[in-house]
Amino acid sequence: MPDNKRNEDITIGAVTVRPGRRGRIELPFAKVATGSDETLPVAVINGRASGPHVWLSAAIHGDELNGIEIVRRVMRQLDAKNLRGAVIAVPIVNPLGFMIESRYLPDRRDLNRTFPGSRRGSTASRLAYLFMEQIVAHSSVGIDLHTASNHRINIPQIRANIDDAATLKLARAFGAPFTIHAKVRDGSLRQAATELGATVLVYEAGQAHRFDPEAIETGTAGVLRTLRSMGMLDARLPRAKPTRLIRRTRWVRARRGGLAEIEVKLGQHVEKGEHVAAISDAFGSRPTQIKATETGWIIAQSQNPLVNSGDALAHIARETGPDKDEPAERRR
Repeated sequence: MPDNKRNEDITIGAVTVRPGRRGRIELPFAKVATGSDETLPVAVINGRASGPHVWLSAAIHGDELNGIEIVRRVMRQLDAKNLRGAVIAVPIVNPLGFMIESRYLPDRRDLNRTFPGSRRGSTASRLAYLFMEQIVAHSSVGIDLHTASNHRINIPQIRANIDDAATLKLARAFGAPFTIHAKVRDGSLRQAATELGATVLVYEAGQAHRFDPEAIETGTAGVLRTLRSMGMLDARLPRAKPTRLIRRTRWVRARRGGLAEIEVKLGQHVEKGEHVAAISDAFGSRPTQIKATETGWIIAQSQNPLVNSGDALAHIARETGPDKDEPAERRR
């Protein structure tokens, strides 16, 4: 049975949000070149009844936009009077990168390699520290929303530690087509929050600089299903298909430079030796066929036809046993 005990106040910055209320907060984190304050936008929906506290974060890389729309849609569907627990939403974690449509901050630092940050470090470090102190400290669960980078596109997928029972339970509730086991990377939000005891899911879907309808719809439904699985709401939601658990992945890479034509689609199952791409010169002569090095599913692929030797073309979630596989790449 749900616990109907009254929830507690949530204070972020100088603002206190009482149970059954919503609040908007702007947290200053830097003075920019004009001398004005740059702030971190935060929304709190503090449920009337007690329950888990969950943060939603997006645009930790400023050019990754799908998560912003997911947060907006989720927040529109939550009612503080009926919610059990609280949702703390930060739709744009990297406002400076967002304003210049860049993955990085203006000083070229990757915010997701800067956690837990410090009070007196670089702008990235101060922003990371603020997020840990004001957002993660109030939360037991986090859902961090991302897209692919570097002219790539991802099929909707969860990156998480599937060896942890609590994390796997949430990943199954989210219901992305694929759930990929990934260890934490140094300096990432997931690493810093996990070390504080939080359970974290990283959602990857779509590509940078774009709104992708499938990625947004899958992510919105997944977040709501995850909240429902924790007893936070009673929404009627589309049933998720079973997620496919993946322990190892591998990129198929270009054997030569030129113009690449990708011949597979996201989600497609390929056999080892099947054609994945063709690379040719400016005249299209004598194309080189690139073949799948493993049997599995295409979970990401390049969107840039210009390639050099060794560039990543298609990412295969491998079917082979974990003892022979290499670690998943591009961990968040």
